[in-house]
Formats: sequence, structure tokens, C-alpha cells
Amino acid sequence: MQLKLERIYTKPADLDGYRILVDRLWPRGISKVNAHLDEWDKEIGPSTELRKWFNHDTEKYTEFTKRYVAELDANPLTPVLMQKIAAQLHDSNVILLYGAKDEQHNQAVVLMAYLREKGNLPTA
Repeated sequence: MQLKLERIYTKPADLDGYRILVDRLWPRGISKVNAHLDEWDKEIGPSTELRKWFNHDTEKYTEFTKRYVAELDANPLTPVLMQKIAAQLHDSNVILLYGAKDEQHNQAVVLMAYLREKGNLPTA
């Protein structure tokens, strides 16, 4: 099974996978019914201060990545999320959902790289 990323505003590509919203804020204009979520892990998203500082400025992305990884390292919920994802990956794909417009420079991209590096996840 695979760990995937998907923007919550696009038509769901994989409704069979386990779908986790990893944004701290609920995405505007998306109803909870239409989100097709299995879980919302808002506490794993970047802190409000970091999110506001970054403000989706691609010039700050490298520093944002460093700061967000430091937050993930310090967050007591990170190992819990890694265990959940590893368990889910034995049976289904896991889709990390995010709301950012930029599909290459956002916290879900950083989180996915972090999980792959440190999460000891099963390989497909």
C-alpha cells in the first residue's frame, strides 16, 4: 500500500484509502460530509505561529521545512500518527489531505517526507 498526498479541494482520487486531513484549520467551503475523511489530525499541522509566518511564501519554504520538522520532532502526537499510518498501510493506501493551493510547497509535503524518513513505514 502507499502513502499519498491529495488536495482536499480536488475530486477525491482514492476513496478506498484511509483519508487524513493534516491541516490545523478546517478548509473553507468544504463540508464535513463531502470531505470523505476518516480522520482529522489538526494537532499534527504546523503551529499557528509557524503557519502565519510562512504564509505560503515559497522563498520561506526551506526555513519553514526546518521549523516544521522541529515541531514534528517535539510533538508528542507524531509517534502516535506514525503508528496509525503504519498500521493502516498494511491494509490500504493512506492519503494525507491538505488545503493549500501550492501542491509542492506545503506542510503535507513536509509531513509525508518526514513520515517516510522517520516513520519506519512498510514499503509497497
